[in-house]
Amino acid sequence: MHTAFFLLLGSSLTRFLMRHPGEPRTPWIIALSVSLALLYVLGPVIGPVIGARPTAPRRLAWLILVVAVWVVLVILAPSFAWCAVPLFYTGLRTLPPRAALFLVTVLTAFVVVAQLQLAGQFDPNLLLAPPAWAAVATAVFIYMQRQGVRQRELIDDLIRTRRELAATERREGTLAERQRLSMEIHDTLAQGLSSQQMLLQAADRVWDTDPAKARTHVRTAESITERGLAEARRFVHDLAPADLADGGGVAQALRALAERESDAGLTVRFHAEGTPVPLPDRVSSALLRIAQGALANVREHADATTAALTLTLLDDQVVLDVADDGRGFTPPPARPDSPAGVRGHGLPAIRARAGQLGGTLTIESAPGEGAVLSVSIPLELPS
Repeated sequence: MHTAFFLLLGSSLTRFLMRHPGEPRTPWIIALSVSLALLYVLGPVIGPVIGARPTAPRRLAWLILVVAVWVVLVILAPSFAWCAVPLFYTGLRTLPPRAALFLVTVLTAFVVVAQLQLAGQFDPNLLLAPPAWAAVATAVFIYMQRQGVRQRELIDDLIRTRRELAATERREGTLAERQRLSMEIHDTLAQGLSSQQMLLQAADRVWDTDPAKARTHVRTAESITERGLAEARRFVHDLAPADLADGGGVAQALRALAERESDAGLTVRFHAEGTPVPLPDRVSSALLRIAQGALANVREHADATTAALTLTLLDDQVVLDVADDGRGFTPPPARPDSPAGVRGHGLPAIRARAGQLGGTLTIESAPGEGAVLSVSIPLELPS
């Protein structure tokens, strides 16, 4: 529109000079044309933008001055009436809707009068064409303006939705990480501390009557402390189980766990079935943590003398069974959203670990008949 304004202004001045050379009004026409061009160029300076809101009084004064100079030009030389089209858009951008429509109507009337004056006779085309062009130009501008507003609203909604989605994802990620860390700590450090407490209490009870047995309990507690320290250091590095750090696989880690958990009060055996295959790190880590948590529950609650870890490798899944000959219990209902308190955290944590890998937890037990805990985790088959 800016380019069209200057082209129309230049062509109107050229037409006037070619058809009316040497007239007394010619210097005035030239001066007014130059003044109108300068005013149009200085529009952004006269009506600057402060923050996000234009200075309405100064910009309104600038628009009135531009229209006034143009009106004088049209009165002196009707051929300048074609510059009204760019001024339509200037008014529509600057004024409120009603004031802009009034300005467009006034400019259109001047164009009609000027064209009829140039024609020298009545022409219905000159009477109807300028209002039609003004109506089309106004409709196009209003439509584009509304589309622009809708597009900005859509973009704002999209940005806001993306921010809310990112905040939700961060919040869910934080909660998932807290859940994972709580299970890691429960299955390692917390269980180790619980075992140490039980051993030290047992040592305190027989300290005077059986010093040798008391020292055995203390040495066992010391080994558990050393293992807990290794787990804590592993947390600091990469949160991977320390038993898997040497790359021996989950079977070797479970065998070492069974040997470590065996003592005078509880014998733990390990057995593996199926063809050994490399398991994903997440699966190996989950199986080891599940076994640690299950054995901790056996030692603390089952009052068992023997326990068995059985790792079964199938074509499409891996199964870990933990069985004991303890006093048994009535299995709780499968509620993954049940709260995890200090006691009873083991089974919800085991169920959550299996569920994160698409697996399932099955418990078979009854009071006085021991318990069998079975975790099945599917394996992704190569495509």
